[in-house]
Amino acid sequence: MVLDDLLDVEHRGWQSLCESSGADFYGTLMLDDGVMILTHGYVFDRQQVIDSLNDAPAWSHYEITEPRLIELTDECAVLAYRGTAWRHGEDPEFRALMSSVYVRRDGKWRLASYQQTPVPE
Repeated sequence: MVLDDLLDVEHRGWQSLCESSGADFYGTLMLDDGVMILTHGYVFDRQQVIDSLNDAPAWSHYEITEPRLIELTDECAVLAYRGTAWRHGEDPEFRALMSSVYVRRDGKWRLASYQQTPVPE
């Protein structure tokens, strides 16, 4: 099932961010021309994502809730969800609505675009 497959990819991505291995994970997962649109108004290309994650502090834990799948084609889908993440010693938690656009290439899901929209308190 596509929803389960993409949720597994998202969980592996978040886990890599908790283990400080996000640069390697997203460097492999993202398409060469992929982008991440982040809550602070940044639009990062693949190399900028890798560079930023090399210096990013690890998350201590996270939650993915309310997942929704939009299948655009057999080879392209959008996964949208509410994400919450915590870092040790930081308050409040990071909360955002997130969407990831995936494209299947050579039998593997690859990240084309990721966007965060902050959830107001």
